[in-house]
Amino acid sequence: MEAQLPGDGERQEELWPGEGLVLSPEALDLDVLNDTFSFFVRSLSIEVSRDWDARISDIDEMRGTGKVTALFLISKYPGIHPSVIAQVSSKDRAEIARLLTGMEKAGLIYRKAGRKDSRSWSLFITEKGESLLGEIRQRVRDSRRFLADISDDEYDQAMTLLRKIYWRLVMTPRPPGGQP
Repeated sequence: MEAQLPGDGERQEELWPGEGLVLSPEALDLDVLNDTFSFFVRSLSIEVSRDWDARISDIDEMRGTGKVTALFLISKYPGIHPSVIAQVSSKDRAEIARLLTGMEKAGLIYRKAGRKDSRSWSLFITEKGESLLGEIRQRVRDSRRFLADISDDEYDQAMTLLRKIYWRLVMTPRPPGGQP
């Protein structure tokens, strides 16, 4: 069939493959992306980030990625070094330095010169940071609701696999585009 031309009412219009497509996992072929881990991780990251940003939209000090992780680590491990937070957060040292500077200016953490090496920094949480952490902890727990339509068993299975992949990557960093 030919596409209908403007002003030509006698020809029947041919649909293009994407016209009228109803979005569903069964109807949409993602080509090679259907079996590509990074596609799904990146797409999920966008959705999860949107949800998290909405959950903490009223807490200016915690906007941006990495602050929650840093705050939990600094609280749990007083004196922790920025390099450990960088590795756990998969961020470079410059990104972590900027993040920590912002957190320090917000009064959430403070730095001291390292006891073993005065060129390094040891990080500590402030009273304000510890107080905020209680609120953040509850919001993290509440974030399970984002996937409320996933059974607890499926959620636990996904978390087990994600933890395994995460720690494997953190402990054996890979160069961009390369093998370990």
